[in-house]
Amino acid sequence: MEQSKHNKKSSSITTYYKALGPGIVTGAADDDPSGIATYSQAGAQGGYQFLWVSFFTLPFMIIIQTMCARIGIVTGKGLATNMRRVIPKPLVYICISLLFITNTFNIGADLGAMASASSLLLPSVPPAIFIIFFALLSLNLQIFIPYKKYTKYLKWLTFVLFFYIIVAFSLDLPWKEILHSLVVPHIAFTKDNILLLTALLGTTISPYLFFWQTSQEVEEKLEITSHSTIDTIKTSIRNMHVDTFVGMAISNIVMFFIIVVCAATLHTHGITNINTATDAAMALEPFAGPFAYLLFTLGIVGTGLLALPILAGSTSYAFSETFNWNEGLSKKWNEAQAFYAIITLSIVIGLLLLLLNISPIKMLLYAAILNGLVAPVVLFCIIRIASDKNIMGNWKSHPFILTLSWIIAFLMTISAIATLIFIF
Repeated sequence: MEQSKHNKKSSSITTYYKALGPGIVTGAADDDPSGIATYSQAGAQGGYQFLWVSFFTLPFMIIIQTMCARIGIVTGKGLATNMRRVIPKPLVYICISLLFITNTFNIGADLGAMASASSLLLPSVPPAIFIIFFALLSLNLQIFIPYKKYTKYLKWLTFVLFFYIIVAFSLDLPWKEILHSLVVPHIAFTKDNILLLTALLGTTISPYLFFWQTSQEVEEKLEITSHSTIDTIKTSIRNMHVDTFVGMAISNIVMFFIIVVCAATLHTHGITNINTATDAAMALEPFAGPFAYLLFTLGIVGTGLLALPILAGSTSYAFSETFNWNEGLSKKWNEAQAFYAIITLSIVIGLLLLLLNISPIKMLLYAAILNGLVAPVVLFCIIRIASDKNIMGNWKSHPFILTLSWIIAFLMTISAIATLIFIF
């Protein structure tokens, strides 16, 4: 009897996990190598100072990603297609061009970080070999693995992120100080801190995640057609809310623990600037000892493989929707050649960017800052779409949600402006 109950419980957990879709994959991909590097730098540079960001960005992430998912479900179209209905085409072209630049830069940074982390384990292998290997592996997974199987792999890769939580609980931490920093915002207004704050916002509230989840709700066959019933719409949106909440919660919990671990292990020992993968891996050493490099490499490579198709895919969805090309990871190469060509181009250019010989960790931070600069423009379009009754019908966002969304867009804009002032 007990065994039967245990089997039923395990079965229900497995069924529940399988039901989780675009939301959990999007949330996990938010903690890509760019995110890991940015959170690590936040902990090393500011100690526990930036922990509040993980707390306050969670509702923002849930609101924005839910709006994106709702747009995909209700309209059956991706974000770029809907943007064409609320802003002039030239502005859409500018937005997707900025998305291409930012995502491609992020792809190059992620590939560099994956290669750098792998070199910790196999220092005799030239980093260029790892870079080419991971680029080809990601491309082959996207082109030749059926979409439903591929998403299974993506979801299971999310468990790599929990290494950072395990490390945190192995340390003797000042939890009173940590909880205070979590709920009471504080930041010293210096150039480095403002840039890092923009990077944190850019790597958590990222434009590529907006495009990706919207398109994936369509890809998951959750789009609503004229023949769908109200009950079908309600069920789809209810499932999406759970999926998105779980995904964003996982993302921010991991963010919280990475900052905590790096603050406790690096900042307290005077290491305030992370320049290499070795510096970042040191945060795992108190728990893992000689296995620190292995765990760090697994985390970087696992999240990198998760993020690369999302970065390249979100760009390709945006271009395909804008120019009415056949699209979708569920399609074969010969059914959507232009769609897969953009994916290939993004990864190849990202690979070539590594020839600039910039530190992968620094590239990741720059990519996060670029995301922070692009996000306000895309957020404006999302809010316009979500509030348009002609597009969303009775499923347009509630006025309270729209108000919160405008606050998010305003804060992201202020952060972007402050960053530009400090840069120039």
